[in-house]
Amino acid sequence: MEARLEKIPRAETLRYLAWHGAALTAELEADLDRCEALILKNARPRLVWRLFALTDGGRFAGTDYTPAGRDIKDFLAGCTQAVLFAATLGMETESLIRRTQLRSMADAVLLDAVGSAAIEAVCDAFCADLSKELAPRHLTGRFSPGYGDYPLEEQRAVFRLLDVSRRIGVSLTESGLMIPQKSVTALIGVSDTPRENRQSGCGDCLGRFACAYRKEGKSCGKA
Repeated sequence: MEARLEKIPRAETLRYLAWHGAALTAELEADLDRCEALILKNARPRLVWRLFALTDGGRFAGTDYTPAGRDIKDFLAGCTQAVLFAATLGMETESLIRRTQLRSMADAVLLDAVGSAAIEAVCDAFCADLSKELAPRHLTGRFSPGYGDYPLEEQRAVFRLLDVSRRIGVSLTESGLMIPQKSVTALIGVSDTPRENRQSGCGDCLGRFACAYRKEGKSCGKA
């Protein structure tokens, strides 16, 4: 299963820009078109994933890893398996954004938002492909380290289990952030019967205190 990036959803980009719903100007539309074309040209999406059986205690069978936090236990309730995956747009996109920052911060902001929407599109495409691959089993949504009480430090276990750095060229800083920044790790539950996707809300998100959406009484739409 390969990473796919075929289209970047404009609505997702506007959400990252905290756009308030006003009509887009012709100039902004043209700028977004240009930035989307640049990201699509420069992105080299890659992904790695593994399917694990879950023991009764929530441990990933064949490993010493049990995801931390009550939210993950609730999220995986009723699941017999779990998928760990990591995806990235690659260093080419990172370099493009950094070069643009030296020339135009306004363009760099747009590229950053488009890049964030693009990596989400890669993840969405993977989930769609995975759903077909694992049918007739059913998938939950995805849950990433740093959401709810699933600690960001869990990134290290994900990197170890998936061999992320070697397989797709993503590195991890001491603080648990990924480079390239347009990268995602996440966990997905797999069950034999349909189940409600139980994801954490804004009140549980580790980024809630600095969240621009929350300050305006809105949501990023991910919880």
